[in-house]
Amino acid sequence: MDTATGSRAGRRAGPDLHFEVEQFYFEEAELLDDGRYTDWLDLLDDDLDYWMPTRTNRLRRQQALSIASRGEAAFYDESKESLAWRIRRFDSGMAWAEDPPSRTRHLVTNVVAHHVDPAAHAGFTEDDLLVRSAFLVYRNRLEREENVFAGRRTDVLRTQGGRLRVARREILLDQNLLLAKNISTFF
Repeated sequence: MDTATGSRAGRRAGPDLHFEVEQFYFEEAELLDDGRYTDWLDLLDDDLDYWMPTRTNRLRRQQALSIASRGEAAFYDESKESLAWRIRRFDSGMAWAEDPPSRTRHLVTNVVAHHVDPAAHAGFTEDDLLVRSAFLVYRNRLEREENVFAGRRTDVLRTQGGRLRVARREILLDQNLLLAKNISTFF
C-alpha cells in the first residue's frame, strides 16, 4: 500500500490474493477442458467484455498497428449473454463444427496480478485486479484435427459475493493466421 496516499492502485497483489487468482484460473481451465461451459459462465461477470482482436505482421516501426483496435476485425467481441447463446447452441446439437466435441487442454502460466489503477481503467476500483497471464490451448477433434493456440490474456477480475469473476478479458494470440477449421474454443 502506498503509505503516502493509502492507495493500492497499481500495486502487486499480495501472496495470498495472488494464490487465489492462480487457483481461480486453474478452476476455469478445468471447467473448460471438461466441457462444463455453463459452470464456466458462472465465473464471468454479468457486464463481461470478452475480446480477441486480430493481428497482422508489421514492421518493427509499425508495431502499434499490428493489433486491431476496437471496432475493427476481431475473432471474439462478446458479452456474457452472447457467450451464453454460443453455449446453448453447443448443447442444442446444432453446432455442427463441435459435434463430436473437441477435446482441449488449457495451460495457464506467468500470472501477474496488480490492483487496478482507476485512473487508467474507468469503471473499476483498486479493489479490482488487473491480471496478465500466458496460455497454451491444445485442441484435438476427430482423428486428425489438432490446433495449438498460444498467447496472453489481460483480465480485470472483481470480487462479487466472495468469489472472483472475470469482468474484462482481452485475448491476444501469438499467431495472426489461424490454421484451425473453426474457432469454437474459449480462452
